[in-house]
Amino acid sequence: MDNQYSVEMHEHEAKKLHDKLSSSSAFRPCDRKYALFCFCGTDVSVAYFPKRHKLLIQGRGTSEFIRLMLPDFVLNSQSSVATLADVRPEKLPPHFGVDESGKGDYFGPLVVAGVFANDSVAGLLSRIGCKDSKLINDDTQISRKAEQIRAIPGITYELLCIGPSRYNELYKQMGNLNRLLAWGHARVIAALHAKVPSCTAALSDQFANEKVLQHAIEPYHLPLCLHQRPRAEQDIAVAAASILARARFVEWIKQTSLAARCSLPLGSTAHVINAARHFVATHGRERLRDVAKLHFKLTQEL
Repeated sequence: MDNQYSVEMHEHEAKKLHDKLSSSSAFRPCDRKYALFCFCGTDVSVAYFPKRHKLLIQGRGTSEFIRLMLPDFVLNSQSSVATLADVRPEKLPPHFGVDESGKGDYFGPLVVAGVFANDSVAGLLSRIGCKDSKLINDDTQISRKAEQIRAIPGITYELLCIGPSRYNELYKQMGNLNRLLAWGHARVIAALHAKVPSCTAALSDQFANEKVLQHAIEPYHLPLCLHQRPRAEQDIAVAAASILARARFVEWIKQTSLAARCSLPLGSTAHVINAARHFVATHGRERLRDVAKLHFKLTQEL
């Protein structure tokens, strides 16, 4: 298991954990900026951040702390998004994990990826340190992790890369980003099920009212149970999907930037509009639809 783990935990559960750690001779209080409390053990530190309702565990003793101390609090919390399956990825039931990349970036495609994880695959994903791509800041590391995932024996995955031109057409037809996301997620889940028809469960991040994705997947008549929850990237299969999606997105940005001889930065902040102006000056306004998501407010600012 990785040497860092975070889980959502509300303050009443954090208080119980605080009291338990306070009474243990194996832990001592220590300082941590922005933390309501922090305890340090021989090879692990535990900090709780009330603003985000997040418990952060770090150090070589992370897996041992999770195994011995965390399940009681995670399983008893009605508000926690984690489950015992998150804590012990090797025990996950077989399921598809689906996630996307690029929805918040002005430039580039929307990429949806899905990964099938059974007991053995989940264990291998855990062993290579698979985690939510948003926790990996280095694009080179994202690419390396994606290669490791694709190299796992018996891995089954699916990638759907919706380029900006097609994205703009779909958005115009659907008029809503959540419907477009649901359309992409449903296609990936259906494609995965065609590859692994014995799988009866799928997990996706809850990006809208759960009925949006349910309606999108109904026409496929798949015999599986669809689960949606916030921060689903804590699940090992969804985390793997997030890495594959991000790696494909970053690859597209790099290749297209080189071909266009223009920088296509990530995000949707002020520096992006300067890059968009440069692209329009170089290639013309009509070509913008081939590299950018035109429904963003940045288009109006141009």
